[in-house]
Amino acid sequence: MAGLPPVTLVLGGARSGKSRYAEDLVEAEGGGIYIATAEAWDSEMTVRIEKHRQRRGDKWQTIEAPTDLVGALTSRNCRGKAVLVDCLTLWVTNLMMAERDIEREVSMLTAALPSLDVRVVFVSNEVGLGIVPENAMARQFRDHAGNTHQRIAKIADRVVFVAAGLPMTMKDVTT
Repeated sequence: MAGLPPVTLVLGGARSGKSRYAEDLVEAEGGGIYIATAEAWDSEMTVRIEKHRQRRGDKWQTIEAPTDLVGALTSRNCRGKAVLVDCLTLWVTNLMMAERDIEREVSMLTAALPSLDVRVVFVSNEVGLGIVPENAMARQFRDHAGNTHQRIAKIADRVVFVAAGLPMTMKDVTT
């Protein structure tokens, strides 16, 4: 794959290698900005976040943006850089927990993307491959995540699915 296009979406399951793959894409461009959407809701998540930070090292500038993704992407810090957003499903979770209008937030994000002076790689968990969740909140989350993925994939220049550390290109309008 030649060069990083304006918008890339990297999907995969838990522990599929999607974050590492996305990090490699941005590092191949000389590094960039890491927009982290994770919040440490418990001690286990705190450990996960710290492992991600250690793996990235100090070659990344990190912006914490659990809910204000558009604000982070449009900030002065990101102009002209390659940006990795990890991850959209945590962002959706945070929006749900904050009782924000998710459709509105996703609309603001998709509206902002074409005018950004950044190349952005989104990472997200594909949650629609399993069984229908048993409770309403989990079904609502799955629906929001799936709709978000579809909307980002529609405008993305490249969409990659990662399984077992292997990237499979689903869409590439740059070739």
